[in-house]
Order: sequence, then C-alpha cells, then structure tokens
Amino acid sequence: MAKEHQYQATLTWAGNKGSGTMDYRSYDRSYIISIDNKADILGSSDSAFLGDKTKHNPEDLLLTSISSCHMLWYLHLCSQNEIIVMDYKDTPVGKMTENADGSGHFTEVVLYPVVIITDESQVEKANALHDEAHKMCFIANSCNFPIAHQPKCIVEHG
Repeated sequence: MAKEHQYQATLTWAGNKGSGTMDYRSYDRSYIISIDNKADILGSSDSAFLGDKTKHNPEDLLLTSISSCHMLWYLHLCSQNEIIVMDYKDTPVGKMTENADGSGHFTEVVLYPVVIITDESQVEKANALHDEAHKMCFIANSCNFPIAHQPKCIVEHG
C-alpha cells in the first residue's frame, strides 16, 4: 500500500511598497517562505523579471530541488551497495523557455555530479547508480521535462 506524505509551508508576499500592485513597477517581487522549525527562505523573482538578484527565485529552487533529491537517493543507493562516497558536488543547469506572452516552462535540466569514492573497482557501479537514483527521485518523477545526468566519479585513496 502506498504511503501518503503531506508538506505544508507558508508563503508571504513582502513587496507591498504602499500602493500594492497599482502597476507593474509599483511593487517588489520579494517573498518569504516559512516552514515550521526551519529557517526562512527569502525569495524574489529572477532579476530578468524585476526581482532581487540576491534572493532565491522559483527557478533556482526548482533546480536545486531536483539536484538535492537526486543526491539524497544516490547517497542512499551507494550506502546500500557498499560504495563509500567521501564527497558529492553538483552544478546543475536548467533551461527555461519564455513565451511571447510572458509564460514559460523548463525544457530540460542536466545534473553534473562529481562524486569522490574510495574504491576504484566500484567506479562503474557508482556511475550506474545515478540511473537508479533518477528513477527513484520524487522530484524528477514529478517533472514533465527531461532530466539528464552527466556524472564524474573520482577515486580518492586514503
């Protein structure tokens, strides 16, 4: 039987400069994401859409949600397969198309994980586990665009 999980957050717009949304330039795109017992996340739209470039935007958060979910599954699978991961770093890239009417959609995301393991004989298996992590990833399974990965595995002895 499938388990159901529920997640809840509070999103608060923090950009009313006194005149609300009187016109497109009269308000700030800032917002606060609050989740019980966790640090707030300060967000805004991308600077291309009049947002604050120093704050996280929805596109950043989608990209990092995909990357972090993949990583967590990958680490789990490595531990199950007795592959010792010493370090993991990803530099994901997402492509989004903006339509003439201002709407848009992601067209692809590519993950570029660099993984350091301790046993050279496990490099092939370590790389293959990215396919399994992709199949298991909750976020990737919820997206309607291609998500690829181009892993690099480095062996570090001692």
